[in-house]
Amino acid sequence: MHTNQPLQPPSVRSPRQAVLAVRDEVAKVVVGQDGIITGIIAALLVSGHVLLEGVPGVAKTLLAKSLAAAFDMQFSRVQFTPDLMPADVIGQSIYELVPGQSAGFRFREGPVFTNLLLADEINRTPPKTQAALLEAMEERQVSTDGTTRLLPNPFLVIATQNPVEYEGTYPLPEAQLDRFLFKLQVPYPSAEQEVQMLQRHDQGLNPHDVRGAGIRPVASAADLAAGRAEIDAIRVDPAVLAYIVALCRATRDSPSLLLGVSPRGATWLLHASKAWAWLSGRTFVTPDEVKAVAKPCLRHRIVVKPELELDGALADSILDGILATVPTPR
Repeated sequence: MHTNQPLQPPSVRSPRQAVLAVRDEVAKVVVGQDGIITGIIAALLVSGHVLLEGVPGVAKTLLAKSLAAAFDMQFSRVQFTPDLMPADVIGQSIYELVPGQSAGFRFREGPVFTNLLLADEINRTPPKTQAALLEAMEERQVSTDGTTRLLPNPFLVIATQNPVEYEGTYPLPEAQLDRFLFKLQVPYPSAEQEVQMLQRHDQGLNPHDVRGAGIRPVASAADLAAGRAEIDAIRVDPAVLAYIVALCRATRDSPSLLLGVSPRGATWLLHASKAWAWLSGRTFVTPDEVKAVAKPCLRHRIVVKPELELDGALADSILDGILATVPTPR
C-alpha cells in the first residue's frame, strides 16, 4: 500500500463509511455502473475474485484502475494473449550477475504480486497460463523452484472476457470459474449516462490517468481489515442458512442443468450475503440479501443442458425459476 494523501482519521469514520466512500469516488469517472462497483467491493471484503463479462469499451479497465486508486492499492494489468506463458504472470528465476554480489538465480516477481490484478481477456490465453492463476487466487501464494511466496494482502483478481467473441478463445474450465466469487455482466450505459460520459470526456477526462481525473485514496487496508472483522460478526439465522442450502441443492436437482452449484459455491453465497448485508447497514442476513447476490454468485457455477442452451435458455433465467420456487423463510 502507498498513500499519496492523508486519509481521514479512523476515529472520525466507520469502516463502512470508508468503503462506501470508495464507491462514490469511483463514480467520479465511471458512469452508470454502481451495481458493478458495489459487487467488486463486496468481493474484496470477503477475499473473493470477480469475472467481468462485457463487450469492449464499457469501462472495465477504467473501473479496476479507479477502484485501486480509491483504495490506495498497487495495481497491475496483464493482457492475456495466446502466447502468454505462466512465468509472464507469476514470475520466474533469472540468472543474474550483480556487482558486489555473488552470481546466481534470483526470483523476479511477476505482475501477480500486487493488490489488484486485472487479467484482461483471460479467455484468450491457453489453459496452462490460465491455470497459473489458480494457486494465486485460491491460496494467495505462488510456488516456484520449491519455494512458496506469499502474495500481498489484500489481493483481488478482476478478470474480463468478451461474451460475443469466441474466435481464438479458450473457455475457462469449471474448476477455474468456481474460483470467482462473482460473475458480473457489465451492460451498456443508458442514453442519459452515455451523454454524461461524453460530457466528462469533453471536459478533459483522461481515462488513462485516474489520479489526474480526481480519484484520490479514501480508504485503506486497515479499513478493509476492520470491515472484514465486522462482516465475520454478521448474524445468520439457521433458517437463512437452510435457505442457502435449499437454493444450491435445487440447482443440482434441476432437470435443466448438467451441473449444479458445489458446496464451495454455497459457502461463497453465504459470504457474499453477509457482505451485502454489511454494505446495507445490517447486522444480520435476510433472504433479500441472499436473493440479491444469488445470480452473480451462482450463474457461472452451473451448466445448462446443451439442448436447452440451443433453445435460448440462459443460466440467469433458470436461476430466476429456482429463486421463484424455493420457499423463502419468513
